[in-house]
Amino acid sequence: MTTQAPSAFHILAKPTGAICNLDCKYCFFLSKEHLYPGSRFRMSDAVLETYLRQYIQAQRGPEVDIAWQGGEPTLMGLDFFQRAVELAEQCKRPGQTVRYSMQTNGVLLNDDWCRFFRANRFLIGLSLDGPRALHDAYRVDKGGHGTFDKVMRAARLMQEHQADFNILTTVHAANADYPLEVYRCLRDEVGTQYIQFIPIVERANETGFQEGNTVTERSVGAEQFGRFLMTIFDEWVRRDVGRVFVQTFDVALGNWLGAPPSLCIFAPTCGNALALEHTGDLYACDHFVEPNYLLGNIKDTPMIELVASDKQRQFGRDKKETLPRYCRACEVRFACHGECPKNRFIETPDGEPGLNYLCAGYKAFFNHIDRPMRIMAQLIRQGRAPAEIMALLDREEQEFRAGLARLGRNEPCPCGSGRKVKHCHGRATTRK
Repeated sequence: MTTQAPSAFHILAKPTGAICNLDCKYCFFLSKEHLYPGSRFRMSDAVLETYLRQYIQAQRGPEVDIAWQGGEPTLMGLDFFQRAVELAEQCKRPGQTVRYSMQTNGVLLNDDWCRFFRANRFLIGLSLDGPRALHDAYRVDKGGHGTFDKVMRAARLMQEHQADFNILTTVHAANADYPLEVYRCLRDEVGTQYIQFIPIVERANETGFQEGNTVTERSVGAEQFGRFLMTIFDEWVRRDVGRVFVQTFDVALGNWLGAPPSLCIFAPTCGNALALEHTGDLYACDHFVEPNYLLGNIKDTPMIELVASDKQRQFGRDKKETLPRYCRACEVRFACHGECPKNRFIETPDGEPGLNYLCAGYKAFFNHIDRPMRIMAQLIRQGRAPAEIMALLDREEQEFRAGLARLGRNEPCPCGSGRKVKHCHGRATTRK
C-alpha cells in the first residue's frame, strides 16, 4: 500500500458522465460534457470492473461505500447496476461489507428499480427543492417543464417498496426566502426523515469551471442562506430533534462534541472524496472535474497511487494552508474550517483573498445555534438523548411568556434587544 494513501477514501462515480435527462438551470455539471467530445458517455464493463476491484482493494476498513451520481446514473439502465453489485460482492474481502448509494432525480424510477434498491440496501438521494412552485422554478426537463410530480411519484414508489432514501435539496434564489415552506414540505408532504441542504453557488463564467469571483442570479446569497438555515433550525430544535435528521445540523452537533468532522466541507483538510468519470479519469473532487484537477486514469495508473499522489495530498492540505487570517481567528472556525474550497473566491474585510462566499451566512448560523448545540452536546455527554432539549426550550418559552405578560408596554423587553415590549416580543401579547 502506498505510504501516503489514506486508510479510507470515497469515490463518487459518474457512469454517464455529465449526461442527464433533465435540464436543471443551476446544474454545474451539465457543462462538463465538453470535456469528452465524441464520447458515448457510458461506463464500459472494463472500466466498471477496474474501478470496483481497485476501489474495494484499497479500502483498509471493514466497510466500503460505493456511490453513484451523474449526470443521471439511472440512464445506464438497471442491468448495469445489477452487474455492479455482483462484481462488488465478488471483489470484497472476507468480513468486508459493501454499502451502496445513488443520487438521482427519480424520473426513471419504477417498481423494478425500487425492488432492486430494497434488495441490495441502496441508500438513495432524491433531489427535491421543496413545494411544486419552488422545485419547478429550476428543476425542469429538456422541454422546460417542471418535474415535481415525477419526483413525488418516485418518493411514493420508494416508500411503498421500503427503499431507504433521503432528500437532497438545493438552496437557491427561488426557494431560499421560503425556508419553512421547504422544510415542512419535505417533512410533512414527502414524509422524509433525512434531509440535506446544498447551497447553490454558481460562478458566472463560460467555462463551467471554478473560475471568477461573481455568481449567477440563481445563486443563493450568503446572508440569505444563513437565514434559511437558522429559520429551519429554530423549528427543528423545538419539535423535530430525534425525528428529522438534517445533515448540516447533525454534523454541527458532532463538531460541538469535538468529534472528527463527518463531512469534508467542514473538515480542516480534504482530498479524500474524489470523482471518477465514465472513462476511468479520476479527479480531485466532484466540484473540480476540470483539466487542472485531473489526477490520471485508473486504467493506466492504479487508483491508490493517484489518491496518494503528491498532487492530491497537496490539494487536501490547501484547504487548511490557504485559510485566510480572518478565518483562522474566527470564533466558529471549529465548526466551519472555511467550508468548501470551491466557494472561496471573495476577499476578507481587510482584503485578503480566499474568503468563502457563504462566510457571512455560516458565521451567523453557527453563532445562532451555539447555545442549543452546547445543551445537546452536554446531554449526550451525560448519556441522555439530545431530544430532551425540546422540553427544556418549551419550559423556557413558557416562563418567558409568563414574565412578558407581567410587563407594561413601554418597559424594556426581557429578550435583551433594547427595544420596548410593545415593539418587540410583546406586540401581540402585552396588555393594552
